[in-house]
Amino acid sequence: MADAQWVLELVLVGLLAATLVHALRLERALGVLKRDRAALEELVAGFNASTRQAESGIERLREAADGAGRQLARQLEAARGVDGDLGFLIGRGEQLADRLDALVRAARPLAAHPPASHPPASRAPAEDARPARRPAETAPEPPEAPPLRSQAERDLMKALRLVR
Repeated sequence: MADAQWVLELVLVGLLAATLVHALRLERALGVLKRDRAALEELVAGFNASTRQAESGIERLREAADGAGRQLARQLEAARGVDGDLGFLIGRGEQLADRLDALVRAARPLAAHPPASHPPASRAPAEDARPARRPAETAPEPPEAPPLRSQAERDLMKALRLVR
């Protein structure tokens, strides 16, 4: 029996040694876990601070966007008012341009062939006192050229072509 008791005590010592080894490994793991827990707590605290900063930044951004939206709405409303005025002015301008174009077209034949019955009004009395030229001294009449347009007429015609 003594041998059985010795065997039983040896088995018990072996089991105690195995328990001791496992207890040491468990203590090391718990130490690592405690260090990691402290790092995790620091990480969570940093994350919370970042979250608060992001929330305040989002709120400031929302306020800025609301202010910009209100300003844009005011400008859009002002532009709508100007749009109606511009439409009216464009319509009136087109009517006037059409009337002016018709008047210019009607006046071209009159400008090309002035009436012979009416002497020019700008003729001074001194011109009548000049002796008449002899037929040999008179200059030949130039061939009929297209009527010259003033700069204002050319600009107006250019603007009318661009509108159409």
